[in-house]
Amino acid sequence: MLKRTFFITLLLGLVHQLFAQMTTNAGEQTPNSMTDHGKIYVVMFVCLVILGGLIAYLILLDRKIRRLEKQKD
Repeated sequence: MLKRTFFITLLLGLVHQLFAQMTTNAGEQTPNSMTDHGKIYVVMFVCLVILGGLIAYLILLDRKIRRLEKQKD
């Protein structure tokens, strides 16, 4: 009974999200404050900085591991 209630609640939540994405008029999308004010570019920049930092960290970590493996041999 608990599984069924959880599943129904989950499905209703997903359906609610689908209706939240609908357009207002025939083919017109709702205005988005992120794209209207150019803030989407700030979000994209922050995401790229974080991704770049993660990639740089992985490269440095790989170099350290290689150096330790060479010292071991």
